Amino acid sequence: MTTRSTITALVENRPGVLNRVVSIFRRPGLNLDSLTVGRTDRSEISRMTMVLEGTKADAQHVMRELNRLIHVITVEEMNGTPYVTRDLALIKVGATVENKSEILQMCGHYRARIVDAAAASILIEVVGEEPEIEGLVGLLEPFGIIEMVRAGVVAMARAEHVLDTHCESSSWAEQRRSLSKAS
Repeated sequence: MTTRSTITALVENRPGVLNRVVSIFRRPGLNLDSLTVGRTDRSEISRMTMVLEGTKADAQHVMRELNRLIHVITVEEMNGTPYVTRDLALIKVGATVENKSEILQMCGHYRARIVDAAAASILIEVVGEEPEIEGLVGLLEPFGIIEMVRAGVVAMARAEHVLDTHCESSSWAEQRRSLSKAS
């Protein structure tokens, strides 16, 4: 049974780490639906959010492989934890004098904002959960979507649950290296 799994990982902010992580998804049948990477409150640590389409076994395989990588600090599947997700989309839609007010009304309903307006188009920015963005996209389709890009999902656990962002990345990497040499 195919499901969507949201996996987050803290990694050392070093060249080549993203390539190593993405190579895990080369296994046939794994679909990386979304991948976002950004620095955390510590510039030497980045946070990755990956949305995987596959089976539970696929998600477990990915987590196992991520944990084997030296520059990966911690990995967690968010599905068992209450969490918040957000996605960002920029949508350029065809607009005329007659339909601009209708488009603006839709944007207000979805808390989207106009970031650029031209004679024949409007560029809309919307941030929210995936179903909200898909809802707005569906309403805008009849006006003619000229261009669209989505940044990808970011996720963070609710309440007190946190990934350990205060570990020393250099000592963590040294521990991982010594463990991999021992095995």
